[in-house]
Amino acid sequence: MVYPLPAVLVGCGTSPETYNIITVAWTGTICSDPAMCYISVRRERHSYELIRNAMEFTINLTTEEMARATDWAGVRSGRDYDKWSQTGLTPKHGIKVATPYIEQSPLSIECRVREIVNLGSHDMFVGEVVNVIADERFIDPATDRFDLAAARPLVYCHGAYYGLGDFIGKFGWTVEKKKGKKA
Repeated sequence: MVYPLPAVLVGCGTSPETYNIITVAWTGTICSDPAMCYISVRRERHSYELIRNAMEFTINLTTEEMARATDWAGVRSGRDYDKWSQTGLTPKHGIKVATPYIEQSPLSIECRVREIVNLGSHDMFVGEVVNVIADERFIDPATDRFDLAAARPLVYCHGAYYGLGDFIGKFGWTVEKKKGKKA
């Protein structure tokens, strides 16, 4: 098994009456140019048809603070519950898509479905990223970049949720030349 995975909330539905969220851990980045992400959803899930009909969705990163809402949205069906009122999360109408993103999410990714791949128990929705919405509180003014660590993201690891651990090093730190020293 490949773990940990991000525990995300996927927004779906195209009107306030049909807005829903589903917790997904089968998700990730699959291409950088064009930017694409995927989510995998079981066909029997309520959100599956909402995504398939709209051909769009949002991926909303979650935080340690959102852990309870993330878990609850993953074990209850939108057929039976209004997940927004039950979790206290706030739907916001998408900017470039009709599906909602979550106001409390530190980063929301709006996607349009390019392909649906039947994988067996799940279908994979390949989504092209059409917009990214970042909470300004997590933009580092020194670098003008999103500070994921400051958002305290939630990850899923074989049936359990965790926060991220301590910073170890940035990409390439093992081969980086030190200032003033020759390699």
